[in-house]
Amino acid sequence: MAIRKEDLYRMVESLSNEDKKAAFDFMEFLIERSKNKKPESWQRIDESESDKEPLTEEEHKQLESEEGYISGEDAKHEFGLQVDLP
Repeated sequence: MAIRKEDLYRMVESLSNEDKKAAFDFMEFLIERSKNKKPESWQRIDESESDKEPLTEEEHKQLESEEGYISGEDAKHEFGLQVDLP
């Protein structure tokens, strides 16, 4: 299915600034994926040395939680926070 650039521009222009950032991040991901390579930030993680620290009880709870993962940016948007979260 062919998508016209004008339609993409119109869709992006209709987004809030916060949602434009999410769209930008997702488009960056799609571009990197289309190059069939990991994003640069993932490569840096792969190259970094393991911290060898065991997980805390809280971290184990979080991993086993059925609530799923939410990014700091999503939490900020959802709860109307005025601080930057990781």
